[in-house]
Amino acid sequence: MNRIFSSFDVADSRSIAIADDVENAPELCVIVPTFNECDNVAILVERLDGVLTGIDWEVVFVDDNSADGTAARVRALGASDRRVRCICRIGRRGLSSACIEGMLSTTATLIAVIDADLQHDETLLPYMRDALVEENADVVVASRYVSSGAADGLASHGRKRLSRLGAELARRLLKSDLADPVSGFFMLRRKLIDGLAPNLSGIGTKILIDVLASSPRPLRVVELPYRFRARHSGESKLDALTGVEYILLLAEKISGGHFPRRFFMFALVGASGVLVNLIVLRLAMLTGKVGFTPAEALGTAAAMTSNFLLNNSLTYRDCRLGGWQAVRGFASFACCCSLGALTSITLARDLYELTGLWVLAGVAGAVVGALLNYALTSIFTWQRGT
Repeated sequence: MNRIFSSFDVADSRSIAIADDVENAPELCVIVPTFNECDNVAILVERLDGVLTGIDWEVVFVDDNSADGTAARVRALGASDRRVRCICRIGRRGLSSACIEGMLSTTATLIAVIDADLQHDETLLPYMRDALVEENADVVVASRYVSSGAADGLASHGRKRLSRLGAELARRLLKSDLADPVSGFFMLRRKLIDGLAPNLSGIGTKILIDVLASSPRPLRVVELPYRFRARHSGESKLDALTGVEYILLLAEKISGGHFPRRFFMFALVGASGVLVNLIVLRLAMLTGKVGFTPAEALGTAAAMTSNFLLNNSLTYRDCRLGGWQAVRGFASFACCCSLGALTSITLARDLYELTGLWVLAGVAGAVVGALLNYALTSIFTWQRGT
């Protein structure tokens, strides 16, 4: 088995403790984030049982309340095999955050992350475990882009190009020489996660980048080649927003966490709200029957509605509000934004009377309102910290 060593350099040199053996705890915990993977979980458990002979292991499926009965299927497996556990998450979603929750739930000394779609080669797990222990590594990454590794299982040439582009972007922006920093198949020590958990973003799907970029010291990383297989059953969860979240994750890590991903996304949504505001404002004024102040009020209301819908679908999609919760959420959003709206309208009115420039007045009012909206709604509407 070819092994490639690298380190991930970060500014601080503080050390992170290496896990000690925990009495009566399994040696290895395999974390499997799932969303509508009912047809794959039994096959994966069977394969894990076949390749992890001689290793004390458990598997934790972290399911985002799948509609296809994935959690029920896992519980049925766990009823006859105590090594199989399930965490079913209600009201929150996301691969990275699911992995973090699963990793923090175990007392195992070593933790592996693997997908449920059977594209990752589970036969590599014993070799990853050996490399982690024998080479005193912090992280062992299954890589598609070293030695005999291959990404044949990606659905199209376009997906392959995007994967390589994402890996190259991560290497350049985060100054890493890791060949496959976007790999979703890796193993690490539990104590490493214990130390890093407060700094992890839990954004999107690239949990490995989150781990590497959050470490206060250089990590010793070993890469093992493997061939990425085709999906066994179900549908890929990759969409356009996944790519946006990836870029925002890199931006957050490059900023040292000073500008959270939600801030960037909220800003993008806010920019679209400015456009909505200006369009409605101008259309209302063109009628000749509406003065600037009521026209600006109409623009603000339209922007507020647009911003809520987009933020609920994009910025806070991991805790998206639906049904009556969305109705109550919009009411909360509107209440929280009332102060921003009042400030926005007042400022815009005064600037317009002072300068006569409707664009300047509209933009200034919208920007000030957006800053207040972010601070208030992130806490009260979606009950998340800023």
